[in-house]
Amino acid sequence: MTKVFIDGSAGTTGLRIRERLEARRDIELILLSEERRKQPEARAEALHAADIAFLCLPDDAAREAVALAEGGDCAIIDTSTAHRTAEGWVYGMAELKGQRPRIAASKRVANPGCHASGFIALVAPLVEAGVVARDARLSCFSLTGYSGGGKKMIAQYEEDGRDALLDAPRQYGLSQSHKHLKEMAAVCRLEAPPIFSPIVADFYSGMEVSVPLFGAWVEGGLQRVREVYADVYRGPVIRFAEQADEAGFLSAAKLSGSDAMEISVSGNDERLLLTARFDNLGKGASGAAIQNMNLLMGVDETEGLVLG
Repeated sequence: MTKVFIDGSAGTTGLRIRERLEARRDIELILLSEERRKQPEARAEALHAADIAFLCLPDDAAREAVALAEGGDCAIIDTSTAHRTAEGWVYGMAELKGQRPRIAASKRVANPGCHASGFIALVAPLVEAGVVARDARLSCFSLTGYSGGGKKMIAQYEEDGRDALLDAPRQYGLSQSHKHLKEMAAVCRLEAPPIFSPIVADFYSGMEVSVPLFGAWVEGGLQRVREVYADVYRGPVIRFAEQADEAGFLSAAKLSGSDAMEISVSGNDERLLLTARFDNLGKGASGAAIQNMNLLMGVDETEGLVLG
């Protein structure tokens, strides 16, 4: 039985991971009491006792946890931003070329960011295939449910007498220095990160990431993009959909509650729109973390995932 410790199990991602693992018969959870869960010595003891640990912490606390784990044999899956482009860490998106065996053999796996997961799924295979150039200057917009903002934002949206401004979608990341930009560029091997416009709206979970492209930037046009996606995304988690819209609309909530991701391309040879739809709490967070854990354990990567 695999011993697993969740450092930071009180946050949104940590709670979702714990709920999933409690239903598994092949997992033994290492739990700390409320009074001990923030004590460095207790966390270090748990990290050294675990076979696999999830870090569901702010960046600085995640770095501290890695230091506390030194000298042990625990494999770490970090859901924070701290190690996504760090040397010695494997980026935890199994669907990228050659990434499954790297994840399975690693002791340090960086779980992708939610917005970044959609952008990278759309852009990385096109750069790899030479369909989009590395020096392309891209833009990206992303719609997300409010659960992506964690406990504080969830409370803001669900409290009585909330601010009326929350009734409409709200754009953020206005400084163009969003924490996901670094991994977006690095993992896709782009020379520059995209102009990024994330938008949070009044629905609990779901995510829709879109990248618009002029046809002149796309080698082979719309059909070539479809061919690349159809070849790369055959499931079980990320799937290419030839026809994805709902009577001319694309809802960001389509895969709410699922751990799957749907990739599609629409438009024409002059103007293309690449779109990834998934759950910010699923493939965008805890679902991806569980998939990475399964790879480390050597079991079916879809074990415990909801892919319907």
